[in-house]
Amino acid sequence: MAVLLKNKKSLVIKNIMDSNEFKQFRSRLQKTQKQMAILLGTSTKAIHSYEQGWRSIPPHVERQVFFLVSRLNHNGKKHKTCWATLKCPLKIREQCPAWEFKLGQLCWFINGTICGGEPQSTWKEKMNMCRSCEVFNAQV
Repeated sequence: MAVLLKNKKSLVIKNIMDSNEFKQFRSRLQKTQKQMAILLGTSTKAIHSYEQGWRSIPPHVERQVFFLVSRLNHNGKKHKTCWATLKCPLKIREQCPAWEFKLGQLCWFINGTICGGEPQSTWKEKMNMCRSCEVFNAQV
């Protein structure tokens, strides 16, 4: 779901996982609501609330869901690293946690990565950028 938030300079679109997307990912993972609750370390009631739209999906849950789906889609495929795909200069790479920890396929999972020239300060900012990135979309 896209949410419009006023920034000091302009309107910024923030992507937040909504109830329909959550249900689609649960279906792709082939998990019941109870199994999903166990995987996410939450209650079945929370899963019901996310899927009914009664409760916003917290960033840590969204992040975990994306991670699980990415591992399901991984199936031993070798994806290009983010720094190769995005052609990051060495100077930027050396400052980036994705480079430091050799996780160029999971850059979207790691906070503090240097995307677009600077790290994003929140998960929502990061996901706003990542959702339109080919590295993220190749995995999720």
